[in-house]
Amino acid sequence: MAKKTGAFESTNDLIQKVGAIVLGGGRGQRLYPLTAMRAKPAVPLLGRYRLVDVPLSECIHSNIKRIVLLTQFQSASLHRHIQNSYHFDHFSKGFVEILAAEQTNESGDWYQGTADAVRKQLRHVRDMKAKYYLILSGDQLYHMDYRDLMQTHIDSEADITVAAMPVSWREASRFGIMRVHPSGHIREFVEKPTLEEQLDRLATPPVFLERHGIHAQGRELLASMGVYLFRASVLEHILEHHLDWFDFGHHIIPRSLRDYKVHAHLFDGFWEDIGTVRTYYEVHMQMAGPNPPFELFTPDHIIYSHPRYLPGTRCEDVSVTNSILCEGCRISKAKVADSIIGIRSQIRTGVTIERSVVMGADYLMEEESDAPSVPLGIGDGTIISGAIIDKNAHIGKNVVIRSSKSLKDSDHDGYVVRDGIVIVLKNAVIPDNARIE
Repeated sequence: MAKKTGAFESTNDLIQKVGAIVLGGGRGQRLYPLTAMRAKPAVPLLGRYRLVDVPLSECIHSNIKRIVLLTQFQSASLHRHIQNSYHFDHFSKGFVEILAAEQTNESGDWYQGTADAVRKQLRHVRDMKAKYYLILSGDQLYHMDYRDLMQTHIDSEADITVAAMPVSWREASRFGIMRVHPSGHIREFVEKPTLEEQLDRLATPPVFLERHGIHAQGRELLASMGVYLFRASVLEHILEHHLDWFDFGHHIIPRSLRDYKVHAHLFDGFWEDIGTVRTYYEVHMQMAGPNPPFELFTPDHIIYSHPRYLPGTRCEDVSVTNSILCEGCRISKAKVADSIIGIRSQIRTGVTIERSVVMGADYLMEEESDAPSVPLGIGDGTIISGAIIDKNAHIGKNVVIRSSKSLKDSDHDGYVVRDGIVIVLKNAVIPDNARIE
């Protein structure tokens, strides 16, 4: 990373002039009910993290220490998590600052899109005194060294750099797809194209991808990852002079191609947008498997989160296969297979959990005066298969919870069904002998 980018400054020097802006997301309706009581970036991830921990950790590993997080909906738990988790020493001048939607003399509206969120907070964003702005989403899962992105940005002398990854034609309708010149310059950007003639025009020559070490047979389309690096003066000018450009993907990137140099930074690692209940569930199942696509044990990419100082998980005569058990759990004479067991989970005798996400609890035990008739955790003899159990659930004895593709979307007392997946709600009480299947 010591490669010189100019007469005096290296990439490591320049990365310290980057201010990161993490977008807190909208209502997160496609992730409901996981977003019923929390913002999307605050949704629990892999039993002990929050989604927002991913971009914040990648910033820290990339030596980006000035970060603002823009929030609007259901943000109380997200605010608590940030305040409890991210504290830099007094000498680094680093910070993670929350910028919540607010009424001002200029505007009393909610954010109208991702770019409008930055526009409405621009006077605070400027306080970072950054030379470059890194725009990130708070609900994606990936590893990226942003110093590589900076190197591409400097080498290409770009105004805007867009992180891009190869995707298949079948996946293209989920993304913004770009047509890239062999130099890396973006010539066209189409948000979620579906027409075959559009895809034909946007396809990237394989020889260009192979030149960058990407063997993308069947994945000749370059999709935006929603990760952008701007020269600060460029982004500020766009936001101040194009007030009807509300969104980065729909407006700013495609409409900037004519007047600015917009370059692609190629990426070919694991990346997933955690936008739906089905995606959330499937990513967790992949992570519980024997060959997870996202490595948690790489020292340079440890995910940081709130330090809780919990005791180690206590297991008594437990069978565990292809699963992740987080700290602070108590599991007795149970079977756990292909599942994520979150912090402070209590799983009692004879329980079977298969292909499920159990988020755990916010506390180790309840005050007796507050405890409902069904204890916190999962009761004796209960069977859970293919489900998501949100935090602080009280599931009684001999309950059966089974997801199935034949289940239709529906809402019930204590649980909902989305895309065939049963989700037990946060703080829900499921009585003894209940059957949900």
